[in-house]
Amino acid sequence: MNLTKSNPLLLVGAGKMGGAMLSGWVDQGIDPAALIVCDPRPSDEMAALFSKKGIRHVTEAPVGLTPAVVLVAVKPQMMDAALEPLKPVVGPETLVVSVAAGKMIATFEAAFGKVPVVRAMPNTPAQVQRGMTALFASPAVSREQKTLVEELLSGIGAVAWLENEGQMDAVTAVSGSGPAYVFLMAECLAEAGRKAGLSSELAAKLARQTVAGAGELLYRSDLEAGTLRKNVTSPGGTTAAALDVLMADEGFQPLLDAAVAAAAKRSQELS
Repeated sequence: MNLTKSNPLLLVGAGKMGGAMLSGWVDQGIDPAALIVCDPRPSDEMAALFSKKGIRHVTEAPVGLTPAVVLVAVKPQMMDAALEPLKPVVGPETLVVSVAAGKMIATFEAAFGKVPVVRAMPNTPAQVQRGMTALFASPAVSREQKTLVEELLSGIGAVAWLENEGQMDAVTAVSGSGPAYVFLMAECLAEAGRKAGLSSELAAKLARQTVAGAGELLYRSDLEAGTLRKNVTSPGGTTAAALDVLMADEGFQPLLDAAVAAAAKRSQELS
């Protein structure tokens, strides 16, 4: 399926996630004429992108148009208000893609009927094309539409299809919220360095570059995370002493278990 000016993609919401996807599509070489953005208050950065690339911008759902794809990138609490104005533009064959946490396929079928729907859960590293997006499709989604979704979201990182919609809560808790856990680790590592006698500036620089560098190494390497960890750890050395604390019964794993469980529970509540 090719997106064209007469068979376009309508992006509803050009905030951080919607904007990241839009930038990725432009970088992929998708024809800007095949893209329409509906956002009442885009950022100056997004407005500049619209102008520079010739992307059509509207403040409300365009009348007399049935897009090939409607991708809804608004916050879950804004979803109900966003769907109502879209009813006139969603046809029986329009593919609806949602990136809102907690909003199930049934939400969109209730609004639009049994149209093809894909739930997507990307994360904020999509802003630098290092995102992770999990996908789940309703039975009405064709193979061609699945391929199109993969192509669209591969522009902002890796994609993976889920076996059932119930897995989306766990995905939200692991990769959707996961970047915040990593950023918190960088904050805590910097603070620990400051307490160990480093200046705040130096500790922050060391922590930031270490987390970023380790992430890039993990991204590029074919080795498992556990193997990379072992490669840093000499028996009886400094890293081993630190890992004795982090890997204790009350250490890192049970904390992350509890954090992921709390996030998954909240995702269920949002649905």
